[in-house]
Amino acid sequence: MKFGLAIFPTEDTMSPAELGRAVEERGFESILFPEHTHIPSARTTPWPGGADLPREYPRNLDPFVAMAAAATATETLMVGTGICLVIQRDPIVLAKEVASVDYISGGRVLFGIGGGWNAEEMANHGTEFKSRWKVLRERIEAMKEIWTKDEATYHGEHVNFDAIWAWPKPVKRPHPPILVGGHGPRTLQRVVRYGDEWMPICRGDSSYADDIQRLNGLAAEAGRDPIPATLFFAPADPAALKKYSAEGFHRFIFYLPAIGADELLPRLDSLAKIVRGFD
Repeated sequence: MKFGLAIFPTEDTMSPAELGRAVEERGFESILFPEHTHIPSARTTPWPGGADLPREYPRNLDPFVAMAAAATATETLMVGTGICLVIQRDPIVLAKEVASVDYISGGRVLFGIGGGWNAEEMANHGTEFKSRWKVLRERIEAMKEIWTKDEATYHGEHVNFDAIWAWPKPVKRPHPPILVGGHGPRTLQRVVRYGDEWMPICRGDSSYADDIQRLNGLAAEAGRDPIPATLFFAPADPAALKKYSAEGFHRFIFYLPAIGADELLPRLDSLAKIVRGFD
C-alpha cells in the first residue's frame, strides 16, 4: 500500500519545502496540495463539508508553486494536486505547469482533478456550473494532446486551438497519472473516459467495494486494464485501512489541518507510526 498526505499550504503552515522534507523523512509516498484561487466574499454556494468554510480556503498557496518547492527539496516524494480545479484554468497554461513540475521533479507528479463545488468561484473564471464537467473533459483531452504530440490540435465546444508547439513534455510517459476525484452518478464513467485512477473522498464508514468492482467492469468494457483507486481523506485507523485495502484501494491520503510545525510534526509522527504498521 501507498500512503500520502494532503494539506492546504498557507502562511500558517510549514513551508512546502520544509513539509516535503519532513514527509519524505517519515516514509510517506506523496503529498497533495488542494486549491482555491480565491473565495468570493458574497458566496451563496454551500460548502459540502458543513456550515463554516475553513479559514485556509482563501489563503492557500498556488498548488503548482507548492509542488515545485516540495519537489526540489526532496528526492523520491511524489507531489500532486488534491485536487486541481481544471475548470478554472487555461488548459494550454495548465499543461505547461503540470509538465514543468513533472520535468523538474523527474517524473514525480500525481495530477488529481475535479469539477469543483463553488459556483461563484468558477463563474469568476468564466465557467458555468452546469457546464463544468464538459469543460473539464475537454480541457483534459486537450492537455493530453499537448503532452503527447509535438504538434497538438484540439477542437471542442469549450477548448479550441489549431496546431501548437509546447514544451517541455512530461517526464512521466505518456503523462502524469490523472486521479479523478468525486463520487457522483457519472464519476466512474469519467474515470474510464479520461482518468488513470479514481480518488473518492472517504465519507464515514462507507464501503466502496461495489463501486470499484463496477469501475473495473466499465474499464473492461472499454478495453482497459483494471483502474487503481486512491482513498482521499483516509481514516487514521488501521482496521479501517485494512478494510479499504481489501476493497481495492492501493493508496491512502491522510488530510492534515493547516497548522504550524509545533502541532503538525507530532501528527506526522503519529501517522507515520500507522504507516509503519503496514510495512
